[in-house]
Amino acid sequence: MAVIGAGPSGLAAAKCLTERGIPCVVHESHSELGGIWNRSNPRSSVYRNTHTITSREITAYSDFPMSSDLPVYPHNTEVLAYLEDYARANDLIGLIRFNSEVTAVEPVDGGWQVTTADGSSEWHSDVVIANGHNWSPSIPEVAGTFSGRILHSRDYDSAEEFTDQRVLVVGAGNSGCDIAVELAQVSKDVSISMRRGYHFFPKFLLGKPADQVGEASQSMPLPLWLVRLGYRAMLRLMVGPPSRYGLPEPDHKPLESPPIVNSLLPYYCSHGRITVRKNIVGFDGEKVLFADDTSAEFDAVVFATGFTIDIPFMDPADLDWTNGRPEFYLLAFSPTHDNLFISGMTDGTGGHFPTAEQQSQVIAAYIVAKHENPERIAAFDQVRRSGKTDITGGIRFLKTQRSLTQFELITFRRELSKHLDILEPDGLATLPAAAVAETVPGSAPDLEPVA
Repeated sequence: MAVIGAGPSGLAAAKCLTERGIPCVVHESHSELGGIWNRSNPRSSVYRNTHTITSREITAYSDFPMSSDLPVYPHNTEVLAYLEDYARANDLIGLIRFNSEVTAVEPVDGGWQVTTADGSSEWHSDVVIANGHNWSPSIPEVAGTFSGRILHSRDYDSAEEFTDQRVLVVGAGNSGCDIAVELAQVSKDVSISMRRGYHFFPKFLLGKPADQVGEASQSMPLPLWLVRLGYRAMLRLMVGPPSRYGLPEPDHKPLESPPIVNSLLPYYCSHGRITVRKNIVGFDGEKVLFADDTSAEFDAVVFATGFTIDIPFMDPADLDWTNGRPEFYLLAFSPTHDNLFISGMTDGTGGHFPTAEQQSQVIAAYIVAKHENPERIAAFDQVRRSGKTDITGGIRFLKTQRSLTQFELITFRRELSKHLDILEPDGLATLPAAAVAETVPGSAPDLEPVA
């Protein structure tokens, strides 16, 4: 098999494949592993002071806990070191082909021909796409011309370069809010442009990391309306109405958009260090024009407007592209190709690493069952092709770009576990040596590698 990407999702995929005896290679375009958590990677969207928004217990892979010596919310350098330790502990380094950028993945003879930037090409029986979805910037078109500096949050490094400047941050997701808070400490004037109001969650509740409290509450067998009522009560008690800080009130219920885990943005807004503004509608030299007919002059505009899902090496037709994303079952299984998978195209309320890991477990179990147990594959595919599996938990997510990969965490993990049980009812299954020859790269019959 080929795994494309050696970030958190690709490493999880490689580990889950190899522990089941499935040989694989990992193509990584960068010279080091870590994906976006490696700031030397040109595609990294992590800036100098980035910390996780999930606690170390929730962030870690299920069988590789983060050290209790780390901060509750680790710094990006500590996350990268953790990923490197994970790769070494699971003997993954030798599987990774560094500086191997995949330029094309094409269906050939029942498998996939994977071509890299150096012109080499190799056939693989199956492919796992793990190139991430938080690296290709999405920047909206704005009428007019701005005379100052424009950049996307992916290219933001630190607040120091904006010392004593007037800066507008566009977008109030977690990155936008974090950047605005950083800028407020050194910039002359900071504004944040928001399309709507959001629910702001503190990082700690009753002395515990908020994500651990939230996960525990969502795990309880309670109706959604009661869980939301608890969230509302907690937010009112711990944070209070956003309007008290000069922020707009949310136009949606808790959980219907990704939670904003930030206690400092309301704090700085209430102190006048960050000004809240409406949507931008145009540029005019130094001026930025807003939807409420106001305007202000700025030296720089930082678009924290998220990312587009980008899989540039594949024909969209092979990805069943629908409404801005591949329409894959459980965000992992192609509805068209039984040997094409995605690991980590996910955004939930919990840690990304364990979710990608659980997806990868199901993918790897599926590969084994394809060779060894057609009855289990038939049972799995019957569920898969019914298209009736719900991963929203009854939540009506906002119809925005940020919600393309959203799910309700407990519901999603429960579904992944259920599907894994179909494929591996007796525990971890491995691929026998006799089947391995079928999956060795380049072994397609009558297929010459492209020089």
